[in-house]
Amino acid sequence: MFIVNPMPEQIDPALIAQMEKVETATVGHFLHSGFMSRELRAVLPDARVAGTAVTVRLPHADSTILHYLTKLVRRGDFIVVDRCGDDKHACWGGVITHAMKNAGIKGAAVDGPATDFSEIRKVQLPMWCRGPSPITTKILGLEGAINVPVSVGGQVVSPGDAIIADESGVLVLTPDQAKAATERALSMQDNEILLLERLRKGEWLPDISGATKLVENTK
Repeated sequence: MFIVNPMPEQIDPALIAQMEKVETATVGHFLHSGFMSRELRAVLPDARVAGTAVTVRLPHADSTILHYLTKLVRRGDFIVVDRCGDDKHACWGGVITHAMKNAGIKGAAVDGPATDFSEIRKVQLPMWCRGPSPITTKILGLEGAINVPVSVGGQVVSPGDAIIADESGVLVLTPDQAKAATERALSMQDNEILLLERLRKGEWLPDISGATKLVENTK
């Protein structure tokens, strides 16, 4: 059985542009949830992207639904694939990479392996997965779902959620969280630039951070 729900409303492109300036590790200073497992690694380690989550539930070895999705995706979408625990079959390879790149997606996160890493690098499509596998899915026509709540990397992702992904990992935010989290993270990153300048001028890090005061007051 196949489920194909409507495509979610896309996040404001102006907010997406701001989100793409955010480092996931900065958000990790003030949020402790929303992060996918660190086992999902970037194939392109220098990439940082943000987009609107389009979700896929793709069980076992049947990739029919992912092929079908390539005619629905839009520029600005970020594909999130729930592999339902399958760590053997690579559902994402060279052909899917080219089709998704042509459609203009921002990137993808697959909770399982992928293949054809050289093609992913050649096309420069940012994607995150659990590593390579030479054993691929097939067009079996059995089941799958598009735009349903999924679990990827230990996080529940709903269609239309905001995604930020970079070398440190993949972060999922609800649309209501995205603006406030982005503004807070960008402010922290601006402050970090000032902190680094103070270090270059000779100040000690623990004096700036308050660590000196905490340690020396306990002596």
